[in-house]
Amino acid sequence: METKLRDSLQQGIYKVINPFVKGLIKIGLTPNAVTTIGLILNVGVAVIFVLGAEKSNRGDMSYIGWGGALVLFAGLFDMLDGQVARLGNMSSKFGALYDSVLDRYSEMIMFLGICYYLVAHHYFLSSLFAFIALIGSMMVSYTRARAEGLGVECKGGLMQRPERVVTIGVFAIACGIAGHFIGGDYKVYVPGISFHVFETMSIFTIPITIMAVLTNITAVKRLQEAKKGLEAQEFNERKGNNKAALIAGLVLTGLSGMFSLNAKAQGTDPSPINFPTPKGISNQLFYLQRDPNTNTIICQLNIDKHGEVNKEQPVNVFWMRYGDKGEKRELSYIQRKFAYGIISKNLGNGQFELRFTSHKKLPMYLNKSGVDKKYHVFVTINNKKMQLERIFLRIEGGTFWFPNVKYVEIKGVDASEPSKVLVERIKV
Repeated sequence: METKLRDSLQQGIYKVINPFVKGLIKIGLTPNAVTTIGLILNVGVAVIFVLGAEKSNRGDMSYIGWGGALVLFAGLFDMLDGQVARLGNMSSKFGALYDSVLDRYSEMIMFLGICYYLVAHHYFLSSLFAFIALIGSMMVSYTRARAEGLGVECKGGLMQRPERVVTIGVFAIACGIAGHFIGGDYKVYVPGISFHVFETMSIFTIPITIMAVLTNITAVKRLQEAKKGLEAQEFNERKGNNKAALIAGLVLTGLSGMFSLNAKAQGTDPSPINFPTPKGISNQLFYLQRDPNTNTIICQLNIDKHGEVNKEQPVNVFWMRYGDKGEKRELSYIQRKFAYGIISKNLGNGQFELRFTSHKKLPMYLNKSGVDKKYHVFVTINNKKMQLERIFLRIEGGTFWFPNVKYVEIKGVDASEPSKVLVERIKV
């Protein structure tokens, strides 16, 4: 039933696009040329999402909408190349191979752009599901290709390539339109639940999450279908050799520190951004800021209800997202484990050694000052002991994953003379 409905829809679409296909044939376009155009358009999709990641803020959904429109337009060429081959009598075995290979490239490039956008705007859980959807998409195609290579037809499933393209394209456009009318920061809360259950971005990310599940279910069902076909084939041929194999891949992603400390840098080279100074935050120890936005990492003394320092986790680290209406937000798991999280070591007598998870070469020490008897973080830079107030990363260009960090500026006061301000700039 499902296959018949799908085939009927496909034939209906072919009737609509056939006049356009005949026009392409008349101007001399080959099936391989049409396939190549589809790949180029999908590169354009990735470019739109990357630009959205680099140039827009979290509440701007316009890049998602335009990316979705181009996804649908690029998907049209997936249908056109086959029809050009059939109506133009230009079918070839290499053409079929070329189409399959470039379709895989197109899909991976598209998901690359989507994942980049989601990670850049701190939708880390959604980016994980997008990556799982990519894995499922590749396995749906691979299972069919491998099964057909062994002589078994394997075409079933809910999330084949046309469905995937339409799902991403339609819901990306819907997200862009919704962002225009209701705003990118629209959220829905349920009484009794401390976090929002829906936001504007969910229009795009929920279908991707569903796709992550359905693509992998489709791959497994195709594997089961192929298993039955192969067993029947082996039974009919009375062969005892197993001809099916399951290939699994595991991608390990590693993150390292962003910078290493060298000699002291000279010159000014200030950031073009005017950064706010955090105010009204109780027990603030120091804060970290960096280009290209004003969002600020706050490191706060973590004390219990009795006013004692939490020995297991003496420092609480969170965002003050001044670029997003000044909201206070917790770090994501990835930010906490691989970027801005603090590793602490209890040295006894109310002293703690602190290090950033992304850069363990710079030890910092949390203890009470002999001057005001309050807890502060101290660091030694160029043989000067400083009571730390601010760390600033000057970033100019580069990408989200590989930023061009020009220097690190550490600001504070002299530990023995708090009235004396110290600023140490360290070249990267």
